Amino acid sequence: MTLLALKEDRPTPSAVYNWRVYMSAAIASFASCTIGYDSAFIGTTLALPSFTEEFDFASYSPSGLALLQANIVSVYQAGAFFGSLFAYGTSYFLGRRKSLFIFSVVFLVGAGVMLAANAERGMAPILAGRVLAGIGIGGCSNMVPIYISELSPPAVRGRLVGIYELGWQIGGLVGFWINYGVNTTLAPSHSQWLIPFAVQLIPAGLLLIGCFWLKESPRWLFANGQKEEAIKVLCWIRNLEPTDTYIVEEIDYIERDLERTGREIGKGFWKPFLALKDPKVQWRFFLGCMLFMFQNGSGINAINYYSPKVFRSIGITGTNTGFLTTGIFGVVKTVLTIIWLLWLVDIAGRRRMLFIGAAGGSFCMWFIGAYIKIAQPETKGNGDLTSGGIAAIFFFYLWTAFYTPSWNGTPWVMNSEMFDLNTRSLGQASAAASNWFWNFIISRFTPQMFLKMGYGVYFFFASLMILSIVFVFFFVPETKSIPLEEMDRLFAIKPVHRAHQVLMEELMARNNDAGVADDSSSSTHEKSRARQVEESV
Repeated sequence: MTLLALKEDRPTPSAVYNWRVYMSAAIASFASCTIGYDSAFIGTTLALPSFTEEFDFASYSPSGLALLQANIVSVYQAGAFFGSLFAYGTSYFLGRRKSLFIFSVVFLVGAGVMLAANAERGMAPILAGRVLAGIGIGGCSNMVPIYISELSPPAVRGRLVGIYELGWQIGGLVGFWINYGVNTTLAPSHSQWLIPFAVQLIPAGLLLIGCFWLKESPRWLFANGQKEEAIKVLCWIRNLEPTDTYIVEEIDYIERDLERTGREIGKGFWKPFLALKDPKVQWRFFLGCMLFMFQNGSGINAINYYSPKVFRSIGITGTNTGFLTTGIFGVVKTVLTIIWLLWLVDIAGRRRMLFIGAAGGSFCMWFIGAYIKIAQPETKGNGDLTSGGIAAIFFFYLWTAFYTPSWNGTPWVMNSEMFDLNTRSLGQASAAASNWFWNFIISRFTPQMFLKMGYGVYFFFASLMILSIVFVFFFVPETKSIPLEEMDRLFAIKPVHRAHQVLMEELMARNNDAGVADDSSSSTHEKSRARQVEESV
């Protein structure tokens, strides 16, 4: 199998894998660039000497400073939690594209407010701006995976939603390196720490501009009675004529799924909430929340937001040295995300990568925690790394190699695809809110955890990664290459570890039977559907 080989649920014209669908995913993913940038730049900005001096960090006690830093970081996640829930309402009434536009504007306003902070005004503009920016980014984190998954052909859905994760890592890469740059090239000043805050306006501005080019999700248009416009957008994004067999079949899938959900759930803003009475729907909401709990339980956001503190615990001292080590961490994550995006997510699959990432990552965390327990490098403070310290840094980067192509983006991919059309927006809102809730918990309490637990923090994350293996094996089915309209069937098959294989065999058999029927009946039904589509256009 080649690097870009795809596993298709049905014969797919090559025109479907065109530049428009990739460009749409890339533009929408400017939102994740903004998220990734924030997760990376804020921790290192709090460690900049110019920032700590202007806001008089030296006057705080260790516990008071830990609380202040935690509040600066975590109010953003608190805003994002509510933003991800607000996006359900905007998505329902206004659609995916307009929601992205609205939340990008909200973020830009919040980012602008942060720039008003200085020694005289204090931290208030930063705290208020981060809440507002968090609301904007929370809404985008809900919308982007849904939007991309609804545009995507099944065979490359993981790859396209993975662009969202790639944007996250590119933003993080810039965020990790920018403070190294300003610290080495600029003298400590107000402008030195203000520049990193201002840079976050760039990806948000590009998203705002890109929204004028993006098309609305055809599935949302179908669901809201705009069939003619939906067909036009679908043909544009697939680069096919409306009478093409692939288009006819896709429209049929979407309409049959809408008919089914209309019968079983009904249409309306509150109907998806009523669907929560169904234990099968509840279960998928639970799975989405748990995936993000285990993602955050790996320790990634403790590292993202407090990387200087993490590297100091291993024994790395000095502002520039810490920033450099953090920057290399960003490079490793970005390179591995590209590998995951191009190959692993749609070829190796979701489940397999989650297993490998959790097992390998847990081993690395156990090693790092044991080293800190035995060597106690932070207490020595001489800046010289022993062979054990070098090994700990190696295992830290090895942990990154295990985590990035597995738990980093896979939960976002799976949550974007495992709900039916009527509950997808609400399901993604629940999943995104869960992500930001656990993100908030980690970012809020990591400084206190390091103060109270020390090396035990690494053992804590290692233990959660072991638990995630058990959880995924028994409860999370493989979703790669499965059409969105077949997810209900996938989650109904038991045992879970064989569900993907069983359903793919069913789909192939169904397509083979359909092919035989078409040959014998001259594709009467297909021609009828094609005429209906042509009349609609």
